[in-house]
Amino acid sequence: MTKKIVFMGTPLFAVPILKSLYEKNYIIPTVYAQPPKKSQRGQKINKSPIQIEAEDYNIDCRTPKTLKENKDEYEYLKQLNLDLVIVVAYGQIIPKEFLNLAKKGFINVHASLLPKWRGAAPIQRSIMNLDKETGISIMRIGEKLDTGPVCNNYRVEIKDNDNAEIISNKLSILASEKIIENVDSIFKDKLIFKEQDDLKATYASKIEKSEGEIQWNDNAESIIGKINGLYPSPGAFFIFKEERYKILKAELGTKSGEIGEVMSSDLEISCGDETSIKVIEIQRQGKKPQNINEFILGSQIIKGSRLTNV
Repeated sequence: MTKKIVFMGTPLFAVPILKSLYEKNYIIPTVYAQPPKKSQRGQKINKSPIQIEAEDYNIDCRTPKTLKENKDEYEYLKQLNLDLVIVVAYGQIIPKEFLNLAKKGFINVHASLLPKWRGAAPIQRSIMNLDKETGISIMRIGEKLDTGPVCNNYRVEIKDNDNAEIISNKLSILASEKIIENVDSIFKDKLIFKEQDDLKATYASKIEKSEGEIQWNDNAESIIGKINGLYPSPGAFFIFKEERYKILKAELGTKSGEIGEVMSSDLEISCGDETSIKVIEIQRQGKKPQNINEFILGSQIIKGSRLTNV
């Protein structure tokens, strides 16, 4: 392959897509990723999954804090004489002036069925919204976030027990399988890019940690959607006796009672609309995750307890 592709991505989600391009022997002169972050404790520097992967492939990895008004990066990309740039969860908006630096433009792999769930957290929002399906969209990057024309999308069913980690893995693998045929078709000018219908657009805003707090007057289905959508991070939680408990996995229960009431010794909790959830896996603040049988052996949360966040 003589075509030159720059890859821009940061999280684990992007790694299989980069791997597919590398194994197809495209020329990848440079990879861009978000800068390494310092650990909360100590001074350890944590490189992103994409930076680690690029270094394993001996590909130059650049990690500018921003591309906005960054003349050095603009000139660097310009001199590469690129054919295509592929962006997968990079974490930065690409400035308008950069978009003309590749002959075939900048292509984004977005983890939703656009125009639904434009924005930073499409997988989480889709699950929290109790959607029955999601997918990936292959689109050309425009000036505004996730508004560019789409050439292909691919669908994935969201099953009842699927959480954000499971769906992320499914979509990442799917994208890695589909990216090559899309790239080849782009180079052959065989793809048709269709404008999105802005009237059908919804937005997947960034997840805030405070959103994880469970409100027990919500119905059980919505609470499980939150638990699954926010797994593994930041997680869905409740407060009991000033301690935080993160529910990692739950299923619909069969009992009903006062909202926020623990109705059984194995932690079935009453929710709104006369519904309930059964906790399967939980993590007490500062402790390791436990399945419910381990947790209840030494727990202060017993049958008849009332939880906060009502």
